[in-house]
Amino acid sequence: MGRAKKVVLAYSGGVDTSVCIPYLQHEWGVEEVITLAADLGQGDELAPIKEKALNSGASISLVVDGIETFVTDYAFPAIQANALYENQYPLSTALARPLIAKMLVEAAEEYGADAVAHGCTGKGNDQVRFDVSIAALNPNLKVLTPAREWGMSREETIAYGEKYGIPAPVKKSSPYSIDKNLLGRAIEAGVLEDPWAEPPEEVYEMTTAIADTPDEPAYVEISFEKGIPVALNGTAYDPVALITEMNQLAGQHGVGRIDMIENRLVGIKSREIYETPALSVLIQAHRDLESLVLTPDLSQYKRTLEETYAKLVYNGQWYSPLKEALDAFIQKTQERVSGTVRVKLFKGLSSAVGRKSANSIYSPDLATYGAEDKFDHKAAEGFVYVWGLPTRVWAEVGRQ
Repeated sequence: MGRAKKVVLAYSGGVDTSVCIPYLQHEWGVEEVITLAADLGQGDELAPIKEKALNSGASISLVVDGIETFVTDYAFPAIQANALYENQYPLSTALARPLIAKMLVEAAEEYGADAVAHGCTGKGNDQVRFDVSIAALNPNLKVLTPAREWGMSREETIAYGEKYGIPAPVKKSSPYSIDKNLLGRAIEAGVLEDPWAEPPEEVYEMTTAIADTPDEPAYVEISFEKGIPVALNGTAYDPVALITEMNQLAGQHGVGRIDMIENRLVGIKSREIYETPALSVLIQAHRDLESLVLTPDLSQYKRTLEETYAKLVYNGQWYSPLKEALDAFIQKTQERVSGTVRVKLFKGLSSAVGRKSANSIYSPDLATYGAEDKFDHKAAEGFVYVWGLPTRVWAEVGRQ
């Protein structure tokens, strides 16, 4: 680890990132620590967090509002890509990391820092996401990772902080590790580490227990323009308000809970619980609209790239050349993805039950079996003969 004089530290207000401040100064000789707390809609009151950073020894404490950028530049492209890691997780936490990395790099450049720092441990995915994103945005910046290297237990970390005037947590800490932003919550640790144990209801916050959800379904019409959700039930919403409203609508019907065994980038499996009401429903509706307006070959080929896209985001490669190239492809596919999908929300399930678009390539006259049928049935005989010819020849040779 090379020496750094001025460092911008990603700051959450928790024990680890608070202890990073005196640790960087007293153990690694950093002269000045600037903290940066990103407001991504997590709902925390950030004024006390700002004050805590200053009390912990930071020279400057920044709070950056990134909520709208988070939705428009990170969540919406992921919806256009139908990005689901391992076909389940809509990347609510992973999408936040490249934005925070960008904020760190911009602050370092603005304040003349020669390094940035974060409080990630060596077991998680976030360390990779931060380190790789920072390197992509400014390869000349050092990346300091004190929590990955100090080797202190939780109790030792708290004691170290107390030595430098950082108060210990006043309430008994939750047994769960929780990451939250506007797009959702990620919950792990505690009893959840047993993959056989059902998650207790207390871990959930954004979604209602199925037993307590309404006994009547709710219907929501989601309108898209070029793959971007713009309206709910005919009412236009700005990006942040749309996600907020969709979280509430889906969450009250228990929609958006995910319980999965996840393959982390660092080679271990982890049991993860997610709540992503809006993101889950919007991806489902978007995918359904694509089925109405895209040609079969384009739709099917895009599906093969969506998994790659999700892996790139999960693995911290948001700013990679491959991700940039996929973005260009996906944007081209979205030119006709405009229309409305009607979704039914009921007892933890969301179902697309209607869809319409001015760009629909569904033809009732061709699909019907009624008198209005315009399909040329006589043309089918020649098509079937040509289509099946390789199989027919193969079979004939095999009989010889």
